[in-house]
Amino acid sequence: MLVTGLCFVAVTALVKLVGTRLPAAETAFLRYALGAVFLIPMIRPIVQARLSRRQLGLFGLRGVLHTGAVVAWFFAMTRIPIAEVTAMNYLSPVYVTVGAALFLGEKLAFRRIAAVIVALIGVAIILRPGFRELSPGHFAMLFTALGFAGGYLIAKKLSEEVSPTVVVGMLSVTVTIGLAPLALSVWVAPTFEELVILFAVACFATAGHYTMTLAFKAALVTVTQPVSFLQMVWAVLLGWLAFGEQPDVWVLVGALVIIGAISFITWREAVLKRRQITPLVGQTKL
Repeated sequence: MLVTGLCFVAVTALVKLVGTRLPAAETAFLRYALGAVFLIPMIRPIVQARLSRRQLGLFGLRGVLHTGAVVAWFFAMTRIPIAEVTAMNYLSPVYVTVGAALFLGEKLAFRRIAAVIVALIGVAIILRPGFRELSPGHFAMLFTALGFAGGYLIAKKLSEEVSPTVVVGMLSVTVTIGLAPLALSVWVAPTFEELVILFAVACFATAGHYTMTLAFKAALVTVTQPVSFLQMVWAVLLGWLAFGEQPDVWVLVGALVIIGAISFITWREAVLKRRQITPLVGQTKL
């Protein structure tokens, strides 16, 4: 999980390095298109799965949600500090908790409702509406977390019917297809350096998901999840040392409040011996 966090922070840093010259939709598309090489081992399992029309529809819906969330994330990444992007991304597990109750029929006890409210207070601390000007990047991150959460809920349902390889592979296929027309509509010729950086993004993202899978096999989520919160530490240090982004004490306080709420929800799930509902932050994106 330590390596996973470093990989995802590397993804963040590289996207930040690309900058705003390329439109967000194009940057996101190139990340997926260049990473298509990692799809090759997944082609056979996808073909052999013989997906039903309903399953294809669900995969398509997940692709739409994820496409919008990915574009919003790439947009936000180049417009607000890395620490704020990382902190607001912790909202995804909170949205999943609410969504599981609304759409999957899972119970939402008082303690979990209280934890969700606390997490939203953490978001308010980070954004501080009325006390500072909010940029489009902040609103983009709110949508990003919501889109990733919706995609995770669909993946949770589909994972009961098909293999994880098919779930991951179909996500890459649908998102690449979904991003293609958006990228073409705003296309700007990328430089060789930008292509190299975006291929590195694909490599680190894939490596992060692989090491995250190894972590899940090796230990319970109550062990791995606290380690994942080190991403916030890496993000603050990276933004400060590499991009000159001064740490904002309110962002750190808000992130700690959200992390506390997620930790409580995860702990309650372990105590009640139910299946994991609240995912690790990295589980909600690819």
